[in-house]
Amino acid sequence: MEKIILDCDPGHDDAIAILLAAGNPNIELLGITTVAGNNTLDNVTRNAQAVCQVAGIDVPIARGASVPFVTPQIVSEDIHGDGGMDGPVLPEVTGELDPRHAVDLIIDTVLAHPPGTVTLVPVGPFTNIALAMRKEPRIIELVKHVIVMGGSYTRGNVTPTAEYNIYVDPESAEAVFQADWPVTMVGLDLTHQALATQELQDRVRAVGEAAGDTEISQFILDIWGFIGTTYREVFEFPAPPVHDACTVAALIDPAVMKTEAAHVHVELHGQWTKGMTVVNFKDRPGMHHSTGVAAEMQDHRTQVATELDWQRFADLVTDSVRRLTEQKAAGRADTRTV
Repeated sequence: MEKIILDCDPGHDDAIAILLAAGNPNIELLGITTVAGNNTLDNVTRNAQAVCQVAGIDVPIARGASVPFVTPQIVSEDIHGDGGMDGPVLPEVTGELDPRHAVDLIIDTVLAHPPGTVTLVPVGPFTNIALAMRKEPRIIELVKHVIVMGGSYTRGNVTPTAEYNIYVDPESAEAVFQADWPVTMVGLDLTHQALATQELQDRVRAVGEAAGDTEISQFILDIWGFIGTTYREVFEFPAPPVHDACTVAALIDPAVMKTEAAHVHVELHGQWTKGMTVVNFKDRPGMHHSTGVAAEMQDHRTQVATELDWQRFADLVTDSVRRLTEQKAAGRADTRTV
């Protein structure tokens, strides 16, 4: 079982990542931490609480960084709407937040578990992770794995070269990539293969109909309805990518995607390339010199996702929706018998 902390900025695809993690028996969701990204910290935190409330998920949720390290905050209202997760009707949040700052929840959780057992899954800007590294450097050697949604080795989605999560806080991203821990980069090249097609939406709808309880499945369909419209209008996509859930899927079933060894640096200063993830693959034509900067780029210690098995991915999403629907129904039945 993979023990994970999901660091997120919900966000429509963040919501699916939360549901996938909570609904799969191979994942132990130790906590959810929020970071300003797709929207303000207040909004993304409320959104995370709302997703958990809809699906009956009971895990610690802690607020994190409200601004990036250096770059002024940039939100993506054009994609995610004014509230950060427009589309579904969100319940009035009634649950309490963990009193700790997200950075402290991350540190405390890693230190409380045996070395090499906790995986960090940042799917928003990496600000919380970088702050946790700086506050308690011991976590770098204690964390099992860091699997991130961010970056690209071909083309960005904010600028021609930069993906959003990296662009909005490139300094934090560079710190995470250069730390001495195993990192897997799940970037746009992979997540743009993870589309919520009509087939997947029909399967999710069928889960709710078969169970006689459509609350969770309809919530997901409303998420995809809104984000599908904005992706068609802004990016001309036929269906919305489910970016963030790809990281969780890879932890559940490594066969869901192929990865290649590479070295990754984040461009911090380029006028046209700030936020670009500069990827040098081990087994592709690239730099072959052995001195200076080129030598550093020969350290191929990051895994970069390249190819998705969409059918496996769709199966995992559908299965988690089914499990969460069944668990919530069982909880209601237990309540009625008390």
